[in-house]
Amino acid sequence: MNIQQSVLRKTLVGTLLTSMLFAAGAVTNLAEAKVTLRVYSSLTADDNSAHYIWFKRLQSNIEKDPQLKDEIKLNYFPNAMLGKEADATQQVRIGAINMMISGTSIWATLVPEIGVLDLGYLFKDWNQVGKALDGNAGKALSDLMLKKANVVVIDYAYNLGARNIYTKKVVEKPEDLKNLKIRVLPVPNFIATINHMGAVSIPMPGGEVYSSLQMGVIDGLEHDSATVLANKFYEIAKNATLTQHIYNPIMIAMNKNSFQQIPEKLRPGFLAAAREATEYERQQSYKIEEKAVEQLKGLGMVFREVDRNALRADVKPVWDEFLAKYPQMKTVVDDVTAAE
Repeated sequence: MNIQQSVLRKTLVGTLLTSMLFAAGAVTNLAEAKVTLRVYSSLTADDNSAHYIWFKRLQSNIEKDPQLKDEIKLNYFPNAMLGKEADATQQVRIGAINMMISGTSIWATLVPEIGVLDLGYLFKDWNQVGKALDGNAGKALSDLMLKKANVVVIDYAYNLGARNIYTKKVVEKPEDLKNLKIRVLPVPNFIATINHMGAVSIPMPGGEVYSSLQMGVIDGLEHDSATVLANKFYEIAKNATLTQHIYNPIMIAMNKNSFQQIPEKLRPGFLAAAREATEYERQQSYKIEEKAVEQLKGLGMVFREVDRNALRADVKPVWDEFLAKYPQMKTVVDDVTAAE
């Protein structure tokens, strides 16, 4: 090989290496441009979880969107892997967790006014929930979340059914609830609602419910049918009373700065993907509740109607006390009522 050929070869090799380095740099920059979101849920990653149904649909929508699929990556952390729900709200507020799927109730620890959605008999059915939260009531609450918790509310989905009371003892009328020890979520308006219905609220973590039923620490619980089925509470509490006292929705909350990390041109597509996930999840919630009820009946659970109008009157003082403390929520209650 002569000197001229050697120089030419070195030049070509150098050019090739330079091109490769530029290409590697381009790939690195592209990787850096991607937005990776840590998504929290306290529930299981299966179809017994309304959280996971919503998340899985959003993930699918993003993967099918040519503009989003290489730009936004979702990492799902179910089963409270990133800590207790109450702690997770703080982590979302500061941005350590980017997005959280949960019931609205837990956010009352940071924004007490959100507890308006936990008032007993605020809603009559899920259609009213959807109309209210897609409208002025939802906007007012979302604005409050942004102002007080540094959180962008992406949307409101449904839990897998209304909350009813499940007991070891037969309950046929409101008076039968008197002094029964009923496990509730450790949330103020849940506790107050059950107490005013005549029972005795026993706040406790979900993981303690089965053993507490076994040992007689509690006489029953209030929850949705899908959760009762998934956790096998029907093995002990075989009586379902259709109180339908609370329709607590799901909130998809995202740290404000995390939301702003999504390139502005991609945000409409991301929000559209989330909205479609909400519409899908809402439809699934009806089907899952119906299926769960039928399965519970097949497993020996007896479902009974009860005088809900009487119970609604019993919990009215909870409304009065809450609205006296947070009078600005009166407009939200009015908007919900108007959405019937």
